[in-house]
Amino acid sequence: MTIYRAKGDDTSLAVGSNLDGYALISETREVDVPAGSATIRFPGVAAGMLAESAVVTGLPVGVREKNLDAALLSPGRLYGGWYGRPVMVRRHDPKTGRLREERAVVRSAPGGAAVVETASGFEVLNCGPFKDSLAYPGVPQGLSSSPTLSVATDAPSGAHARVTLSYLAWNFDWRADYVLDLEADRRHAMLNAWVTLASGDVTSFVGAQTSVVAGNPDFDEKRAHGDEEDGGTFMFRCFPASAPPSPIVAPPPPIVGQAFPAPEADLVVTAMRRVVAAKMEDLGDLKLYRLPLPTTVAARGQKQVALFAPRRIVVEQVLTADLGSDDDDNKPDVGMVVRLRNRKENGLGLALPKGAVRVFARQNGAELLLGQGQITDRAVNERADITYGTSPQVTAHEIAVHRRKGAREMAVTVSNANPVPVSFEGVFANVVPGAVRDATAPLALRDGRRIWITTIPAHGKKALRYRLMP
Repeated sequence: MTIYRAKGDDTSLAVGSNLDGYALISETREVDVPAGSATIRFPGVAAGMLAESAVVTGLPVGVREKNLDAALLSPGRLYGGWYGRPVMVRRHDPKTGRLREERAVVRSAPGGAAVVETASGFEVLNCGPFKDSLAYPGVPQGLSSSPTLSVATDAPSGAHARVTLSYLAWNFDWRADYVLDLEADRRHAMLNAWVTLASGDVTSFVGAQTSVVAGNPDFDEKRAHGDEEDGGTFMFRCFPASAPPSPIVAPPPPIVGQAFPAPEADLVVTAMRRVVAAKMEDLGDLKLYRLPLPTTVAARGQKQVALFAPRRIVVEQVLTADLGSDDDDNKPDVGMVVRLRNRKENGLGLALPKGAVRVFARQNGAELLLGQGQITDRAVNERADITYGTSPQVTAHEIAVHRRKGAREMAVTVSNANPVPVSFEGVFANVVPGAVRDATAPLALRDGRRIWITTIPAHGKKALRYRLMP
């Protein structure tokens, strides 16, 4: 199984909802191909299978037709499948404990109250003094216990074959998560990275050889995010006409630090001496991370596997603010940034997939969370700036002190309340380089932007004046 990430920069997808990534699934099965026209069924495929992408190899004959049967057996579909047909109503008297049965015909769809027709007329189940339940004489045609792919064959003679089934399926995703633990000198840190596999499908894949792909391959398959898996729920409801509507209950707040909760999660901790980590491979311009051990991708669940072994890296602490505002009086936020140089000599030197980064530091013997930021896909030798919060100790104030012929004379003051000096970068993010002139301090040029790079002394200030052209 190879899982591809969803497009976009969202790194906090919820497993409980539909996922926008997809997976390439390949499996090998033993089948008996009968002579003549026949239908071979492959139960246990992903419910989100794109049936048109399915390829079956190893059959002694060609495939005439492919069909995906993803209507799963569930309470709602079982009830709906017996619409207009006879069922048995079982009524339990909670006072006496007696159970009696009565024949009835289903007269409503599963979307609301369960209306049946008995010898006494039409009635709504569970609206009387008894506890009602239904007994069905069988399973409606077209429902199965698991998603099933069926292929039609026409073989001149029977044969036993070992076949490989490959297909694409949506409702899967993965993401990377990083934990950056700053050391006391703030120039080194321990970096841990995890791959989180997510499945919103109803099928589990046990002991799968699993890989994930980083990058943005072009795949624009649109699928309606309906409730194929959840639409089968069904409850007996009794709503009298005079009853007020049910109150709206707000969901509980999400657990802090758990970026995507799941009904089922799997975190494996072992006593191995070495961390079992993913192995990186080149896949054209993309990166493939192969998990070294068979992995169970559970239905509607998540699992975490180490992306690489923990490593001590070199980091830089920088404070940044955006300058060159259109306002004449601007107090920009000063962001706290951890800067990584993705080089081997700095402890890295490997491709880093995008993901959330949580920054920690030890204070008085306790590990404390400083903040959370994001990292985009970073190649070897690239710089990664992770903004994980705003500084309460360093402030920036930019004002226009004079206007002349459309140009503005600007003054910037940066104040540092810390007892130690700090590195500061004022970035002219939305200003073309040629519009910043006559600066009173040297300005660097990086990534097409002018930058004021300086050090603010402890309990001190630094000032910059410049002319901003229209």
